[in-house]
Amino acid sequence: MNKEEVLSAAAAGTFKIGGNLTINRLGYGAMRITGPGVWGPPADKQAALATLRKAIDLGVNLIDTADSYGPAVSEELIAEALFPYPAGLVVATKGGWERPGPGLWTHNASPKHLAEAVEGSLKRLRLERIDVYQLHMPDNNVSFEASMEALATLREQGKIRHVALSNVTREHIERARKIVPIVSVQNRYSFADRESDYIVDYCEENEIAFLPWAPIGQAREAHDVIKQIADQLHATAFQVALAWLLKRSSVILPIPGTASIKHLEENIASASLELPPSTYKKLDAVRPSYASLRD
Repeated sequence: MNKEEVLSAAAAGTFKIGGNLTINRLGYGAMRITGPGVWGPPADKQAALATLRKAIDLGVNLIDTADSYGPAVSEELIAEALFPYPAGLVVATKGGWERPGPGLWTHNASPKHLAEAVEGSLKRLRLERIDVYQLHMPDNNVSFEASMEALATLREQGKIRHVALSNVTREHIERARKIVPIVSVQNRYSFADRESDYIVDYCEENEIAFLPWAPIGQAREAHDVIKQIADQLHATAFQVALAWLLKRSSVILPIPGTASIKHLEENIASASLELPPSTYKKLDAVRPSYASLRD
C-alpha cells in the first residue's frame, strides 16, 4: 500500500447484512482481546481498549464477539471502549457455549440458556437490541429446531434484530431458514482451507453474509505460496490471505482479530491490496488436504 493512502476498512467495499445494515467488508474479531486461552481479562487492558477504539478510527463498523470469550470479558471491553456506540456500528455476538473453566468449552444451546445468554449480552453490551445474534454452534443434545425457535422468539420480542449461524452445514442453514431469516454464517475458511467452499457459494446465491474465521489457514505448502506472492506484492502473508478472501466473493466479510494496533493496521491495509488475476488464480489453486490444516 502506498504510504500516502489512508488506511480504511471502507476500501474493501460494503455489504448489506439483512438488507439493511451497511457494513464495510473488513471487520474485527474481538476474541483475542481476552486473556490467554480466551479466558479472563487481557494482560494489558488499556491496550485492548485502545485497539478497539483504533478499529473504529480505521473505518471498521462490524465487530464480532461472543459471550464465551472471557467469558463475558470481550463484550464488557467493547462496551467500555466504545459506548455510546458510533452511528452505524454493528456488534455481532454469539451464544450457545458455556465456559466452566480455562480451556474448557461446553455446549448449551437450550432455549432457556439462549434466552439467558441474550439477556446477559444485552446487559454487558449496554444495548436494547442486538443487531446480529449468532448461534455459536449446534448442540447435539438439543433439538436444532428448538434452538432456532428460541432465537426466532427473541427476535419477535425485539431483543435480536437479525439471527445468524456459526459452525454449521448447509443442511443446518436450510433448516434454520424454515424457521427464521438467516443473515450471516460464520465458518472456518481461508484460501488454504476450502471445506466451507460450498457454504460460501450457497451464501452468495442467497445474499447471506459469510464471516470466515481462521482466515489465513495453517498449511505449510500454502504458506510457501503465499509468502512468495506477499514478497512480490510488498505485502505480508496475512494481507494477501485477507485480500484473497475479499476477492473470493462479495458476501465474504473477514473479521481478523488482534490485540495489537500494529497488527490491526496491517490487517486494515489488506482492504486496499489488489490481487492481479494471475495471482488470485495461483492462490485459488492451493488446495491442501483439510487434515494438514489442523496443526
